[in-house]
Amino acid sequence: MSQFDPHVEGAYPKDHVSEDYTFNNQHRHSASVKDQLATWHANRGDRSFVRCMIPSIRGTPPGELPTTKNPIKLFRMVSPFAWLMFFSGWLAWTVDGYDFFCVSLTLDSLADQFKVKPAKITTAITLTLLFRSLGAVIFGILSDRYGRKWPLLYDRYLGSQWEISVYSLFQASQDADIGASLRVWGAASQTALENVPADARGLLSGIMQQGYAVGYLLAAVINLTIVQYSKPHWRTIYFFGAGFSFLAACIRASLPESRQFLLAREEAKARGLTAKETTKNFIQELGTMFRTNWLRWIWAVCLMTFFNFFSHGSQDLYPTYLKTTKKLSPKLASKATIISNCGAIVGGTIAGYSSQYVGRRFAILICAFWTAAFLPLWILPKSFGGLAAGGFFVQAGVQGAWGVVPIYLGEVSPPAFRALFAGLSYQLGNMASSGAAQIEATAGNSLKLAGTNIPDYAAITGILLGAVIAWGIICVICGPEADGALFEQAKVAYQRGGGEADPTELFNHDKPDHSHIEKTMAIEHNENELK
Repeated sequence: MSQFDPHVEGAYPKDHVSEDYTFNNQHRHSASVKDQLATWHANRGDRSFVRCMIPSIRGTPPGELPTTKNPIKLFRMVSPFAWLMFFSGWLAWTVDGYDFFCVSLTLDSLADQFKVKPAKITTAITLTLLFRSLGAVIFGILSDRYGRKWPLLYDRYLGSQWEISVYSLFQASQDADIGASLRVWGAASQTALENVPADARGLLSGIMQQGYAVGYLLAAVINLTIVQYSKPHWRTIYFFGAGFSFLAACIRASLPESRQFLLAREEAKARGLTAKETTKNFIQELGTMFRTNWLRWIWAVCLMTFFNFFSHGSQDLYPTYLKTTKKLSPKLASKATIISNCGAIVGGTIAGYSSQYVGRRFAILICAFWTAAFLPLWILPKSFGGLAAGGFFVQAGVQGAWGVVPIYLGEVSPPAFRALFAGLSYQLGNMASSGAAQIEATAGNSLKLAGTNIPDYAAITGILLGAVIAWGIICVICGPEADGALFEQAKVAYQRGGGEADPTELFNHDKPDHSHIEKTMAIEHNENELK
């Protein structure tokens, strides 16, 4: 008997799905709506579908042991190696946020340097939002086919090169921003979360997602300090960006692949599968995944359209709103924006942590209502203190909801295609919301402060966010649920059956508690036995 038999002690653990092992409830899927909705809510039990649509506090599902709510204990559950894997994913996402906001922060300097109108520079930002979907397709497919490591590494290396190209000529600056859009959020989020214990994933999801806000803060601080006193001036921020990207690439290069892919490669090698055969399997399973999950794709794009309008509608025009409508100085507007991003980091971390116990959808809804409750504080104040407080609490709600996104999408994705599904649905939603700033700016031409010609961006953003929150509530209520899915135990995309696997197969509470990659299994090769 081959040592790669999944039922043999010391070979693959039973929680790793090989081609010879399936969960008891696995079945053939079809493209019908009925069949897709049958697996819409994991751990449904005897509840009706309508009852499952209403998010409620999760509690402890039958068969699960209660988990600790002490965040210190949750941190201690994560081994040093798992922290390194998490940090590599978080850093890649943080650098991506830094890259994107560099252009926004140096908009006037770029326009002056290259003797063009600011609108010409903002074209690069719009193109970035549009090209993100292309990047999500490319790097999502590569990440699910070959593993998380090399796509993430190459993206950050290319990011460092594109950052440097901003000094050459204006077209290069556009290319740099577009290049940075070829992002690997899917691979970064999965790298960060799939190697850590499931009980800690809610908390770490919130921390991981707010790497984007940390990237903005880092860029803003460098722009307000070092850039102002350095000889290269605005170019300095791009020098730092190139260095950060290269650092992220080096850190990922020094770490191994995720355990799930290491085990799958060993199994493929033992079975004598060639690269051509695994690629053929991948293409077949990719088609199966799209065919049997088209309803989930439509819902995910609708959900991520809400999320991206939620963030871009409250962020993109925020500095302009403070300076134009509220008459704050550029320096005070920058400080208020920094304070609001601090609220984003706090809110994202708390909401991600809370979602582990109250449920992913329930936590998102609470954040949506929180944001709606604090909109008056966002709109009405005229002082710096009031406006900064409004920005802090509103962004705590907006980015609090976002803090749940990495783990929520990871759990409800077709398990073998988490990087592609999560990343592409995210960026298609981003594409749909790419006109948020333009919508608000255009509305400003019609809606003015009483008796003036000043755009009333306070009312405009309030109306937009109110409509977006209503849409988001509908999407969340209609959404699937797979809280606590053990997606690290799923097949990878090139294994047979990976394309039709669903999250409901990843709840087997009777299986033993196997360690994560940080306690690496010793897989011995017995060539004679394999022959």
